[in-house]
Amino acid sequence: MFCSSVVAVLCLAGLVACGNAGSDYGSTPPDYQQALAGAPKPLAALYRQPNELLSGGTEAFQKRLAGLRGYPVVVNKWASWCGPCRAEFPFFQRLSAKLGKRVAFLGVDSEDSDDAAKTFLGEFPVAYPSYTDPDQKIAELLKATLGFPSTAFYDASGKLVYTRQGGYPSQQELLADIRRYALSG
Repeated sequence: MFCSSVVAVLCLAGLVACGNAGSDYGSTPPDYQQALAGAPKPLAALYRQPNELLSGGTEAFQKRLAGLRGYPVVVNKWASWCGPCRAEFPFFQRLSAKLGKRVAFLGVDSEDSDDAAKTFLGEFPVAYPSYTDPDQKIAELLKATLGFPSTAFYDASGKLVYTRQGGYPSQQELLADIRRYALSG
């Protein structure tokens, strides 16, 4: 009985370890400081607020978007309790590091508590800030009220050109949409 219990525990530990080996959950984020060094001033301002949860509602969010005119913007609506958000967050980590000198990235944390959101960002740190959106008013601006996650794409003139409802199953699909909707103009 003792041996079978030990074997079961060891097998479970092995499965957990193997399951995490290929997963992005808890993966090490990119070296944002190195990747984003030399970013243009408006984009560099974002990177001085990594992982921050910003308040101010739609007014503050729209002011930030206006300050980013001249650059395409990708806005990811997420919540700490959302499984698909967790699955796609590493894609945003990597692509914001790769494209962050040409594309602005922002987060919108909707229907979440600040404590849970801060814990989540500790697990999945990003180089950019997220706006708190407890009542989904910012999500309404993004046309992203049908579920979680959602991603909105603004062109360099500040026009909302596309909102994807639902998560990205791969980094390649997110990159394709960034190229199609944010970088195409």
